[in-house]
Amino acid sequence: MSFSLPADPPRSRSLTGVVPQMLAAIGGSSDWFAPARSAIVFVVDGLGAHNLAARSGHARFLAAAGSKKDVARTVFPSTTASALTSLLTGSPVGRHGIVGYRALAPERDVVLNQLRGWDTDGLEESWQRSRPLTKQWSEQGRPSFVVSKPEYADTGFTATTMRGAEFVGAVDVAERARIAGELAARHPGAFVYLYAPELDAVGHKRGWQSDEWVAALERVDAAARLLVDAATTQTGVVVTADHGMIDVPRHRHVLLSDDGDLLSGIRHIGGEPRMLHLYTEPGAAAGVHRRWVATEAGRSWVLSRDEAVASGVFGTVDPAVAPRIGDVVVAARSGIAYYDDRLDDKGPQRMVGQHGSLTLEERIVPLIRLGAFA
Repeated sequence: MSFSLPADPPRSRSLTGVVPQMLAAIGGSSDWFAPARSAIVFVVDGLGAHNLAARSGHARFLAAAGSKKDVARTVFPSTTASALTSLLTGSPVGRHGIVGYRALAPERDVVLNQLRGWDTDGLEESWQRSRPLTKQWSEQGRPSFVVSKPEYADTGFTATTMRGAEFVGAVDVAERARIAGELAARHPGAFVYLYAPELDAVGHKRGWQSDEWVAALERVDAAARLLVDAATTQTGVVVTADHGMIDVPRHRHVLLSDDGDLLSGIRHIGGEPRMLHLYTEPGAAAGVHRRWVATEAGRSWVLSRDEAVASGVFGTVDPAVAPRIGDVVVAARSGIAYYDDRLDDKGPQRMVGQHGSLTLEERIVPLIRLGAFA
């Protein structure tokens, strides 16, 4: 079957290349960025290029610094666990193996949370298969820092994606920005990862079109200005994101239940509401694929595992990673979200802001250059 994706903006960069190019800029050899003494990547979780453009009046500093051409394309799935791992390892999803929010561990026949499962589901550090760039940088005798919320200091996800970096915690995003700028200024050759999860959290709860989201964006914009003020002019700064966001009202939910035949032959469901990994019973994959294409192809991309791998959406897929991908992959094209309504926990169905699929709203993120990179 054909698999037609939205055309990427012609000048968009791959999110996977951002940090390698920033590190190269410290050595004066980047193809993307001007030379810099130190570098800071400011990751604003959930800030898509479309979201920023639509609310640019509430982010005047960032809007003035960037343009419609200053964008990157995130990975697929367009979700935090996959995208941040690619950003911080420089590897495609098919190589590092974090193939979504929830994915099958084939040897255990259980679906695990790949963002929090290191601490709750027994995921081992080696499950993430690529070497963090912070580890490589530290082994060269270069300083690297992670500036984030304190509760992320000892998480397994932090350990597996940011090894070798010194963690510095601060509750307020403005304080985090000030710290990041000062660390880069004090440590020549430093790479600093600055993370702001607040916008994404508000977006999931209230939607990106809410007043609360706008207020959070204004705080992020102010933090970006403070970051540049705190750093030296020789510090290169990139503001980017892991994914964008769309709002999916409750009446646009697709509830999967035993009343229909879409669940027939499915052993496990992974992924998230806008990007499903369907893991089938032995011998059932072809039938599941056929039924989902017949029912859902008008509003979602529906691919077999082989089609998904061949299409390149996961990048180059290592043989050890392939079984983690669903036998059938379903990526929402219209403004819908899929939920397994058989589950007792209905809390996730209250989520408004969504992401994970292949639409430009979810995949295209800002790539704003500041400081020495401007």
